[in-house]
Amino acid sequence: MKNELINKRVRVAMLGSFYRGFYMLNELLYGDIAEYVEVVGVATDDPKNTFISPDKRVWRYPHTVSEVQMVETLAHQHSIEVYKDRVNSDPFYELFEKQWQPELCLMATFGQRIGKRLIQYPEFGFYNLHPCIDDKWPSKYVGGNPFNALQADGKTYTCVAFHAVDENFDTGPLIKLSGKIAIPPDSSVVDMHKITSYAAAKLAADEVLKLIQSNKNT
Repeated sequence: MKNELINKRVRVAMLGSFYRGFYMLNELLYGDIAEYVEVVGVATDDPKNTFISPDKRVWRYPHTVSEVQMVETLAHQHSIEVYKDRVNSDPFYELFEKQWQPELCLMATFGQRIGKRLIQYPEFGFYNLHPCIDDKWPSKYVGGNPFNALQADGKTYTCVAFHAVDENFDTGPLIKLSGKIAIPPDSSVVDMHKITSYAAAKLAADEVLKLIQSNKNT
């Protein structure tokens, strides 16, 4: 009976790092959605790779070895394969299409733009989480360091957008916007990652669960 349940689970690949990636993977493994999905692979940032623009993203700020490795460590604890090189490449295409074969993909703090070949592969879609505010979509706060931009504008709150991925940065169709998350005075960019990451992961997990359940009912 257990094997039958696993076979019915949606195959999910996660591309993520830092706190948002950690909490997203944690939801997939332990949250309400866990019984509906099977995590088949994880791609994560290696700040030593210049192609993820670490000097422009969260990795430009002080961080610990544990914060770099937290997603990889959690994945390995569950015997999930981890990839840390270029995703728009033949080696990853081979891994992604021949071994992982995801039906749905989720991004949560990931330093590479996703190409059309990857976007179009998963049957249930390719989705991302991105901080912004509730003024419009696409947001003014696109790009790799939205918290810094929010700070520069003196914002006292943020929201998180769960949206479909397209070939541009943070512009795909909006699925759901979180409520307002207060930014405490003197918060750093790293603080803002920590403050918002659980809410972001829960938002994504809830929306993916709705998507899966609606497809099972059709």
